[in-house]
Amino acid sequence: MKKTAFFFPGQGSQSIGMGLDFYQEFDFARELFDMAEEITKINLSKLCFKGPMEDLTMTVNLQPAVTAVNLVCLAAIEKEGMAADISAGHSLGEYSALSASGVISKEDTLRLVFKRGELMHRESTKHEGAMHAIIGLAIDKVQKFVDEVQGEGVVSVANHNTEHQIVITGTPEQVEKVSSLAVLQKARAVPLKVSGAWHSELIKGAVDEFRTFLDTVFFNTPQRTIIHNITADFEKNPDEIKSIMARQLCSPVRWYDSMLKLINEKVEIFVEIGPGRVLTGLLKKIFPEDYPCRIYNINSLKNMEKFLKEV
Repeated sequence: MKKTAFFFPGQGSQSIGMGLDFYQEFDFARELFDMAEEITKINLSKLCFKGPMEDLTMTVNLQPAVTAVNLVCLAAIEKEGMAADISAGHSLGEYSALSASGVISKEDTLRLVFKRGELMHRESTKHEGAMHAIIGLAIDKVQKFVDEVQGEGVVSVANHNTEHQIVITGTPEQVEKVSSLAVLQKARAVPLKVSGAWHSELIKGAVDEFRTFLDTVFFNTPQRTIIHNITADFEKNPDEIKSIMARQLCSPVRWYDSMLKLINEKVEIFVEIGPGRVLTGLLKKIFPEDYPCRIYNINSLKNMEKFLKEV
């Protein structure tokens, strides 16, 4: 098979009913949900399959819920003997990528994202935050606007998703100021439905505690390559990977650079594993029209069967 990358979504990909067909079909899917519910003490299967969306999208619930579905979809494709040459995940999804690459167990993946969600929720209740997607400007222009208003409050780049889609994060007033500057340059500024200023200094109060919690988890040397959000590069040292994951909380997600790295690595098959199609949409905006690749989604049994027939 051609060089393959698995990539995993994070917050924003959720939908009511996600993972239900796998849960109904496979014992291992039910076992994974049981394990997730034992760790979190949350009825994740009910939230994923029936909602309500308001409860599902609470960060403390959403992080383990999306991760459980990611891991179920991953387990389904692994049962078919499929593995990736390289894995990546967008923000929260990076933990699923760590599991796919053999760095951490599925159980520890769920433990980590649950703790991460708790800490992020805690910090978001202390510090009001906002996030906007700036569409139509390159990263250097957005960063210039961020720098211009930085001294007046907290604002920074959260995600560099595509060449011209950048998410900013910080205090509501400063985010609005950067957005206004962007709109004057004919860009669009789209407020995101989030409960905190993720990937900003406003949640730095979670970093030391999360770093301490990371030290309770055993990290293996990757069995398969993983590309990290904050470096857009590979790393083999387990201790350095732990450090990267602690810093990821307040650092920008360099998704665009990460995908360019995969192009340089000549990856030709891209498989989004987990709910939704958010990352597939980003990929289609990143890749040159003449780049030889195929993109698949494994978010349902039907789509998994299609993938298995075609590769």
